[in-house]
Amino acid sequence: MCPALLENEERCFGGMTFFAQSHPVEVCGSNGLPLTPNSITIYGKSQFLKTIHHPNLSTYLDIIRSKHERVVVVAEYNGDTLNKKENLNIDDIVQIAFQCLLGLQHMNNLGLVHRHLNPENILVNKSGNVQLYNFGLYYMTDSGKNVSFPIGYPKYTAPEVFLSSGVSSSKVDSWSLGMIIAELLLGKSIWPGVKLSQCLRKVLSLIHCETSVFERLARETNCYNIYKDLPDKVKDFVDCCLQIHPLERKVPEELLKLPIFEEFLLQNEKEKEKNLYKNVIVRKMDELYYLWQLAGGDITVELKKQGFIRSRPPILSIPNLVILLGQMFGRRDTAGLLDLRVVKVPLDTLHQRLSHIPYIANYPWLTNQMRVQSQEDLIDAASQLPLIIRERDTEYQFYRIVLYDRLLQVYPITREAIIEEAHKDIPPPVRGAVWAALLGITGDIQKRYDMIDKETPTHTDRQIEVDIPRCHQYSELLSSGAGHERLQRLLKAWVRNNPHYVYWQGLDSLTAPFLYLNFNNEARAFECLSAFIPKYLHKFFLKDNSAIIQEYLGKFSQIIAFHDPQLANHLRSINFVLELFAIPWFLTMFSHVFPLHKILHLWDKLLLGDSSFPLLVGLAILKQLRDSLLTSGFNECILLFSDLPEIDIELCVKDSMMMYQNTPPSITYRKHQFNQPKDINWLEPEPGTEKMPRISVDDFLDLLNNSPERLITVDVRNNIQFERGAVVGSINIPFTSVQLSLTHIETLGPHAKPLVENKNSVVVIIGPHDQNNALFADFLVKCGVVGVCSLQGGISILRAKSPNVIVALR
Repeated sequence: MCPALLENEERCFGGMTFFAQSHPVEVCGSNGLPLTPNSITIYGKSQFLKTIHHPNLSTYLDIIRSKHERVVVVAEYNGDTLNKKENLNIDDIVQIAFQCLLGLQHMNNLGLVHRHLNPENILVNKSGNVQLYNFGLYYMTDSGKNVSFPIGYPKYTAPEVFLSSGVSSSKVDSWSLGMIIAELLLGKSIWPGVKLSQCLRKVLSLIHCETSVFERLARETNCYNIYKDLPDKVKDFVDCCLQIHPLERKVPEELLKLPIFEEFLLQNEKEKEKNLYKNVIVRKMDELYYLWQLAGGDITVELKKQGFIRSRPPILSIPNLVILLGQMFGRRDTAGLLDLRVVKVPLDTLHQRLSHIPYIANYPWLTNQMRVQSQEDLIDAASQLPLIIRERDTEYQFYRIVLYDRLLQVYPITREAIIEEAHKDIPPPVRGAVWAALLGITGDIQKRYDMIDKETPTHTDRQIEVDIPRCHQYSELLSSGAGHERLQRLLKAWVRNNPHYVYWQGLDSLTAPFLYLNFNNEARAFECLSAFIPKYLHKFFLKDNSAIIQEYLGKFSQIIAFHDPQLANHLRSINFVLELFAIPWFLTMFSHVFPLHKILHLWDKLLLGDSSFPLLVGLAILKQLRDSLLTSGFNECILLFSDLPEIDIELCVKDSMMMYQNTPPSITYRKHQFNQPKDINWLEPEPGTEKMPRISVDDFLDLLNNSPERLITVDVRNNIQFERGAVVGSINIPFTSVQLSLTHIETLGPHAKPLVENKNSVVVIIGPHDQNNALFADFLVKCGVVGVCSLQGGISILRAKSPNVIVALR
């Protein structure tokens, strides 16, 4: 029988917490804005740590910013700490040292220094595999500048750290490892029970050591006999680590080349080859953490249970003295010191939630055509539930993540299948990769991004610097220093890579969702932005974009008249033009209007549509504001859009998709749109002259042949011409018989009834002249008729294209 999911899972989550240093109140930076809280700086900087994956480094899973500058760090926790291991022989110790060096070497290659290596954060599991836990504390705190406590375990800290205030190099980790290995080899703790001040003196006294440091430590601990019996290779390794002068001390990469590790290096290469085919369906820790949270897991609650987070009475938090500059004085809060304790959280909650799922569910089947086979009944049933419920359903999200993970591994072959699945929903953990697939991103994106000059100053730099501190700053990610730097690089890269365009305000908001989803993958964020703009905002960023904006707003006006003539008439009557509110909507694809969490759900569907879909999204927003707009005058409408009410984004998406499906494609044709197929007989009007929407003859014939129940054809030719030949079922209302000044539908006589009762049908005006057709269409819109448009080219184009649909009526 196939084992259940997570049945034999040894991995756990480890949580620890500390406080960032608080800034004095009302202190501003050089740009005149308040200083970014250090906890946000740490939060942004630490995102890079989540991208580091190595067998000997614990994977970072989450960094949580809490109240009062508290930071909670969550990472993989696999095994027990080194100081709990007993009866280790020399081979075991050398193996531990080797694995620690592999982890340190990988860190150093990435530019990281551990700085507080000690037995408490070296984990050894049942198989003897070693991982360094919380290795990024020194990096995330900007070399300790953002916290009020020193980073480093005094006994294992290199002497130069106490003698210098500069940034530490990777050689301090070599010293720390040497001290740890020395303790293990001697089988005895060095300087047990000494006070902090004594410990510091003892570490500094090693500077004057005339023999090897290892030998002196052996004598101090009365373990010289053990030291003498150690193999020379082992002593040489520890001596290389514990060189007093940093210039003479080897870095981890050099230590790995010592003779003692030759066999281990060969064995490690063989293990790498084996691991390529081992555990191919083991779920990644970040996925398990996401699912654990959905199953009710909360690391902050676990820390509170263990007493790591305690609330203090407010009276004890009041400072003794506050000076005018905002600095506070009083007894030092011990909570501000570093607490290295870790709460170990097993996956029991998640295991219980997913216990009935077989292990084989990790590997969903795909057919030969790379289409997804119908999965469990759960998926079909859950897909009918609201999106917010689906995103909180642990089991549903598990199946969706597993499926997308499989599809993304073989992208771009599976692009069609990804698009099909995206129509259902997109799980948050894979949204960035799925968006890239929907936009067709392929190739070596990192190389393309690296080749763009993002450093040379340009004339747009000043405007970018002004816009970035105002762009979605409620987001901890985007408001961090790392967020500002990444956003600036992306914008500079786009401006440099698109010399025919200029930087318009709003481009920062447009870039923000891509950066938010791809914070650790700038190249993918840039490629997504570069593919998104041509598709949805073609020519919007020209230096003179007035013609494009006016055409877009003109088409939006037609769409409003087509779907909601009553609202169109009201806005026209109070002279409330679309330029007053709609330009930032479409220039930023609503990213300047909505918060990020709403934009993500909106763009999930936007990316599945063509360049006309945003017009329907705009109309769906107006639909939610409709009641307020219809009862408001000009001033009230201005106030309404200046402080937009809460918009139900799921309803907005649902309405826009429904209207998108009910809108003939030619209704949304624009001259300035990217790669959009048009009818071969389509004629572009003079800019600003087209007031009413037009339908192409192909769309008309498609409705006539496939959905005649959704079509009302109104022929405005005179009676004689109509009787000689007309579309079957059409209504004849001669244009010359209509008084355009009397905007009452009843004046049309008996033919008014089907027009008045129309809800979802398309009303197509056919006549000999486009001008008359447009005038009559405008008349019907003023009368409140829904779905009105005129046939491009009139009766003559229909007779030329498909003469068989025109039948003589006598």
